[in-house]
Amino acid sequence: MNELSKLCIHTITTKPWSIEEAAQNYAANGVKGITVWRDALDGRNISQTGQMLRDQDLSIVSLCRGGFFPNSDKAKRKLALDDNRKAIVEASELGTKLIVLVCGADPSQSLEDSRKQIQDGIAAIIPEASAAGIKLAIEPLHPIYADSRSAINTLSQANDMTEALNSPWVGVAVDVYHLWWDPNLEKEIARCGKNNALLAFHVCDWKTPTTDILNDRGLMGEGCIPIRKIRSWVEAAGFNGFNEVEIFSTEYWKEDQSEFLKKIIKVYQEHV
Repeated sequence: MNELSKLCIHTITTKPWSIEEAAQNYAANGVKGITVWRDALDGRNISQTGQMLRDQDLSIVSLCRGGFFPNSDKAKRKLALDDNRKAIVEASELGTKLIVLVCGADPSQSLEDSRKQIQDGIAAIIPEASAAGIKLAIEPLHPIYADSRSAINTLSQANDMTEALNSPWVGVAVDVYHLWWDPNLEKEIARCGKNNALLAFHVCDWKTPTTDILNDRGLMGEGCIPIRKIRSWVEAAGFNGFNEVEIFSTEYWKEDQSEFLKKIIKVYQEHV
């Protein structure tokens, strides 16, 4: 049985709870890490919220999310850069050292154009990120999202971009939901490790059949992802950070979230 010292839960996982409720319940159940989605901060003093989380003895693992750089409209690309700079300020106020980037894509243009705009966009915000001491994690998304959510769909592409940007402030986030199918995954995780670029590890499961490609993620052990094997690759590559539970699920959001949290902890111990 895994103890809970490396268990982190994303606020989106228990979406019906406010960040205050999430913090209180996570801490009371022995969870040690929290990743904060930006919507959870709406209407709040971010610095005070960060202090509230630390007062609950929660490590603030990362802020989700920046990104969405590509657009065929130059003015919208500028708005995306402005929003990413705002995310850097929010992360600094919150007291975390990592922002996860969901890089975006524009279906009205080629994937190559979107990828170039992603790389240019990240390069443009590195000065602000480095000045704030905040790293940026490129998260490759499953190819089914290549139309509009991310033109970065394999860990190889994320590694290539990280190497091209060549900054200690840029790395990758490995999410098993998006990458479990990749025959090169073990090799590419090892490549991350050699570059000291592996910044985050996200877990959930892929249900079969899945009823919604976005909002029907499974609890660990509920699907076909070899989570424990992938965790072993990540740790062999030198990663010793949190295992972050990130589940989007319309069905689980309907449940009593206290009961859902107990399920998360149980299956984390059994399957991660």
